Amino acid sequence: MPPARPDEPGFPADQAARASAVPALDERLTHCRACPRLVAWREQVAREGRRAYAGWDYWARPVPGFGPDDAALLVVGLAPAAHGGNRTGRMFTGDRSGDALFAALHRLGLADRAEATSRDDGLRLTGVRVTAPVHCAPPANRPTPAERDTCRPWLVRELSLLRPTLRSLVVLGGYGWQAALPAAAAAGWSVPRPRPAFAHGARTTLTADGGGRDLAVFGCYHVSQRNTFTGRLTPGMLTDVLGRAARAAGLAVP
Repeated sequence: MPPARPDEPGFPADQAARASAVPALDERLTHCRACPRLVAWREQVAREGRRAYAGWDYWARPVPGFGPDDAALLVVGLAPAAHGGNRTGRMFTGDRSGDALFAALHRLGLADRAEATSRDDGLRLTGVRVTAPVHCAPPANRPTPAERDTCRPWLVRELSLLRPTLRSLVVLGGYGWQAALPAAAAAGWSVPRPRPAFAHGARTTLTADGGGRDLAVFGCYHVSQRNTFTGRLTPGMLTDVLGRAARAAGLAVP
């Protein structure tokens, strides 16, 4: 069969299956136009911009994961921010959520700097990669269930390609938790039944089907401004969960 067109609902599943390595997956993902509402929104945001970013050439495409393709720890969020990743082209880069996340990774020695401002700022992550179950910025930060399901093959394939080295998963927020566990099941890990509920600090273990490494999964409140500005998620709480996940992944952290 010929490859699916970028604007067809089957494009993510078709193209994800064809990616033999993480960099190839990232490149294929950036061409996706399978969700009309998300495509319209990300491009509208790019046209209208924001005064603070006047003159900025917005990325306005799906945002791939960021970090090494042999990561032991994967952080899963929700979706790129309209004026964050949708602007910069790199996950959690250029917004307040990223400020909190990368500062915590820096405190743990997993990022070489505490700030992420653009995709060419030189930021490097060690042993950790960040991604999302939805790769386009959604209106009001709320993708629909159909958009989440259409986008899922990208995350499933990313997990599958990382499987040889991946040992730990941090899921930011309940939405990510609901999306990440089915994706992990599709990538070859068994999810306990009943499905573990999301909670900050929750931990569960997914057994690798057919042998291989089990996956330690940690829940964490999302690094949204609503959580970080109100103190629901403090820097200490975030660093604690990331640190426990990093140690479960075998990474050397304080």
